[in-house]
Amino acid sequence: MPAADRIADRAEIADLFARLADLLDACRHDDAATVFHDDIVGSSPRGELHGIGEMTALLERSRIEGQHTQHVHGDVLVQVDGDRAEATANQLVYFYRDGEAPHRTSGLRVACTALRTPAGWRFSDMRVTLAWTQEK
Repeated sequence: MPAADRIADRAEIADLFARLADLLDACRHDDAATVFHDDIVGSSPRGELHGIGEMTALLERSRIEGQHTQHVHGDVLVQVDGDRAEATANQLVYFYRDGEAPHRTSGLRVACTALRTPAGWRFSDMRVTLAWTQEK
């Protein structure tokens, strides 16, 4: 595979993290299929889920009226192997209410498998590990 293709794949997979943050922060849960594969398998401190329907339902249940989030990803590492890739990122999540400073902040480590699909790269497996939480 030419270097330009490998770089483009890595950039597209890194972009998935940015699109995930945007989807979560805007509460556009019905758009989950633009980031996640139909057969997504997810695990987090909240439990395990299977499939885009369960992912969408979890995102909807997690929403708290009047509370907003800001997700920030950094240290994104991507290893592409053909139509499959492994990716990791650090994630900071700020929980806040309109016009107020965050009342809770969490640091997470996210490890994913991404698959190339006809619609582009999608996360097919996502493992979220809570590193810390700070309440104010």
